[in-house]
Amino acid sequence: MPHTQWEDFSFDGIGTHWVVSTPGPLDASLRVRLLAVVERYDGDWSRFRNDSTVSAMSRKPGRYELPVEAVALGDLYRSLYGITKGAMTPLIGGSLERLGYDAAYSLRPAGEALPAPRWEDVLSWDGSVLTTSAPLVLDIGAAGKGLLVDLLAAELRSCGVDTFLIDASGDLLNNGPEPVIVALEHPYDPAKAIGTVPLTAGALCASASNRRAWGDGLHHVLDGTTGRPVRTAVATWAMADSTLLADALATALFFVPGMDLEQTFDFSWLTVFSDGSAAYSAGFEGTLFT
Repeated sequence: MPHTQWEDFSFDGIGTHWVVSTPGPLDASLRVRLLAVVERYDGDWSRFRNDSTVSAMSRKPGRYELPVEAVALGDLYRSLYGITKGAMTPLIGGSLERLGYDAAYSLRPAGEALPAPRWEDVLSWDGSVLTTSAPLVLDIGAAGKGLLVDLLAAELRSCGVDTFLIDASGDLLNNGPEPVIVALEHPYDPAKAIGTVPLTAGALCASASNRRAWGDGLHHVLDGTTGRPVRTAVATWAMADSTLLADALATALFFVPGMDLEQTFDFSWLTVFSDGSAAYSAGFEGTLFT
C-alpha cells in the first residue's frame, strides 16, 4: 500500500472508511474541504438520508437539479443500461429495498424480488437535470463510490496536491510516481487473497457478492430485469483511468463478459465465477495464485 513515509488522512463517509495518503500531511483547511465534498455528495445522492435529493425523488415525482457530476454519471449509466439490456440500472433502489437493503438496514425481505422500473418509463436524465414521472428510488451504488473518489481527487489537485493515493475501502486511485501492489481478496474468505496486481497511475475497483450479503443468499448486486441477486459471477476487478469508470465496470462485469465491455470501454478486468473459474483481459497485469 502507500509508502511508509506517507501521511494518512482517515475518515468515514457514505457508509465506508476512507484513507487519503500523501507524501506530507494535509493542512487542516484542505481536510475540511475534503470532508465538505463528502458531505455535499452524500446530501445529494444518498438514498439512506431523508434530507437528500435522491430521497426527495422517492417521495414525489418532478424535476430535480443535481451537481455537474451527474452529467458523466448519467451518460455512463445510460450506456451500461443499454449494453446490459437493463440488468444494470440506477433504478435498482426499490428492488434493493424490497429485499431488505433499505434505509433502516432492516435486512428483512418485504416480499418476492421486484424488477426495477424501465428507465424509459419513469426517468429522463438530461445532463444534470433528472425528471421523474413517478416516485422512484435512485441508487447509484454501482458507480457512486468511484465518482466520489474522483471528486476528492479533483479537490486535491485544485489545491495543488498532485501526488496521492485514495483508498475507499479497497477501491483505489493511485496518483503517485510508483505502482502499488494490491491483494485481490478471496471472494469467500476476506482473510485470504487469490492474487495480486500492481496499480500504476489510475484506478482499481472491485465488486463482490460477499461484501453486502444477508439472509438466504441475498446480496447487493441485483439484476434489474428480475430484481434477483446475480448468481454466476462472485467477484470482479476493473482497472481504468477514472475511478468512476472502474467502479461502474466492476459491477457491469457481473452481467456481461468483459470482452463485450472492451468494445466500448478502455479498461482491464478480472472476473471470478461461482464455479471457481476465472476470466481476464489481455491487459490485466495481475498474478493469480494457484
